[in-house]
Amino acid sequence: MSEKQTTLNKEITLSGKGLHTGVEVNVKLIPSDADFGYRFKRTDVGDDAIIPAIADNVVYTERGTVLEKNGNTISTTEHCLAALRGMGVDNCLIEVDGPEIPILDGSAKYFVKAIKEAGIKELKEDRKYYVVKKKMVFEDKETGSKIIALPYDSFSIDTHISFNSSLILANQYATLENISDFETEISSCRTFVFLHEIEPLLKNNLIKGGDLDNAIIIIDKEVSQEELNHLADLFNKPHIEVQQIGILNNVELNFPNEMARHKLLDLIGDLTLTGMPIKGRIIATRPGHKVNVEFAKLIRKEIKKRASRTEVPEYDPSKEPVLDINDIRKMLPHRPPFLLVDKIIEIGEKHIVGIKNVTMNEPFFVGHFPDEPVMPAVLQIEAMAQCGGILVLNSVEDPENYSTYFLKIDNVRMRKKVVPGDTLIFKLEFMTEIRRGVAYMRGVAFVGDQIVSEGEFMAQVIKNKG
Repeated sequence: MSEKQTTLNKEITLSGKGLHTGVEVNVKLIPSDADFGYRFKRTDVGDDAIIPAIADNVVYTERGTVLEKNGNTISTTEHCLAALRGMGVDNCLIEVDGPEIPILDGSAKYFVKAIKEAGIKELKEDRKYYVVKKKMVFEDKETGSKIIALPYDSFSIDTHISFNSSLILANQYATLENISDFETEISSCRTFVFLHEIEPLLKNNLIKGGDLDNAIIIIDKEVSQEELNHLADLFNKPHIEVQQIGILNNVELNFPNEMARHKLLDLIGDLTLTGMPIKGRIIATRPGHKVNVEFAKLIRKEIKKRASRTEVPEYDPSKEPVLDINDIRKMLPHRPPFLLVDKIIEIGEKHIVGIKNVTMNEPFFVGHFPDEPVMPAVLQIEAMAQCGGILVLNSVEDPENYSTYFLKIDNVRMRKKVVPGDTLIFKLEFMTEIRRGVAYMRGVAFVGDQIVSEGEFMAQVIKNKG
């Protein structure tokens, strides 16, 4: 069965300072309809200041991901977005009364806590994934950053970061094998900054809302206690010391590899800018907001390409079908030699995918071009119609008491001949909602990645038994 889209069960409010602006801001996470995705709204600049959370709208990636639309910007978006994706929330309006999402403790922990308290509501519409079908690579040779995506039947991430410092661990790795572990394994991991970066950031009018309590300060050079005292004074904090592991003694690490885990958190947040959840294995070396966003843009391009053409359904013959031939016989009145669907491999509320293996033993090859066997076009259309009949019957509670009758077929096109040895993959989708028992569907038949036939169908479901 298909997964359903989700939203929040009720509104959430959090407050805090923006990391770079130092401005106190309030952020509301508001339940939204299916296919809404994530959108930010700047309530301090007008009712129409909507900024969709997509990679196309990224304008800046230094020390955080900044989005802009129609002159309105929103900064430090990644932790909030990571929490939504990590907790399985697909649709949310994020209202904020300032230019930046609050940094809180530098992690996604408080967003996750609030999402759990609000609860998650399932919607009727199916969740749409971007499925990685072949290896994808983006590399920034200047920085050594690299992200690879590989085909995988769920979502996982591996990250590797390295530091040029003898005072801290030179290499760190982090892995998230299942997004359901985001809360316990990733959400509490805080942002980090190198000591040598802090004063220049302050001089460049950044990290005004920074605090020694909302980031891990990494000591990557020899530093005197006098310099540390000066740093503490800058942030109006008690004097601090360097721990042996190369961080300031004002915080304890949640995990030995917390820095790598935070990079993984950022990557999840930035990859939400693709516009949909991903099924694939992500391997990231030295990830950062710039390379993360460029990789999200690469996926966005692929999503647009796929949307512009009819997508070939995935077919793995080794997987158990949703309906085998015996299940199909219980739903359809057809029998050999006129039962033209072998199995159903996918079915949802609005679509179905079926399989027909074409062999030389088909009875129609005896008389239809016997010296050059070609499957009759009308039987391809009939096979599609039978798949459509199962889709329609799936919409009623007792399908065994109903039959589907086709009333009209339009816009039929035959593109390529079908011969013995071919495997036909049929995909049918509802074009409209079923009204008064009448359904409109579009069907496409594939062999490999080629469309061989297509058409539009009108059918009526009638109770004639029971």
